[in-house]
Amino acid sequence: MTQVLCRLLKSPLNILRRPVFRTLTVTKCLQENYEGDGKTTVTILNKEYKHLVMFDTLGNHGFRLNNGIFIMGPVAAFPRTVLQWNVESFEKVSKESLSLFSLLEPKLDLLIFGTGDKAVQLDPDLRSFLKSHKISTEVLPTEKALTTFNFLNAEGRCIAGAFFPPSAIMLYEEEMQLLDTAEEINPFNA
Repeated sequence: MTQVLCRLLKSPLNILRRPVFRTLTVTKCLQENYEGDGKTTVTILNKEYKHLVMFDTLGNHGFRLNNGIFIMGPVAAFPRTVLQWNVESFEKVSKESLSLFSLLEPKLDLLIFGTGDKAVQLDPDLRSFLKSHKISTEVLPTEKALTTFNFLNAEGRCIAGAFFPPSAIMLYEEEMQLLDTAEEINPFNA
């Protein structure tokens, strides 16, 4: 019994005197942190949230929604509804055309303007009108505005958008080649 007690009392001292080494399995740790349960997943918002309004594409004439509908001209967009907005251009936006957004309940967290090709400042009178109705605004080129709208809508925020189609769409070389190829194989070309 005394031998056992001596060993127990001496062993903590021996443990403290020995250098401590720890082996780490770095690869396993990195894999678990990176992969989680072993799978990486991607969520495509436009397909996952079919019950919400999301914009898939834009063109010179309008917008294609995630449900496949194409809407021509400027639009007023809400989380579950899109309306054609009878305003000629961003420069022609007036208090009357913005009254639609001021009447909504619950109040908007944010009104996103898509101005077309480039970001343009909102008229100070219009900004003060919206501020008096406690509506925050974000003014962006339409392409960026649509992306912002989609993301915030997927988060469940109370938002709206006023979007104008851009006058010109930049096509990249790869897209131009695809268009040329499609025209070559089109059976309806005579």
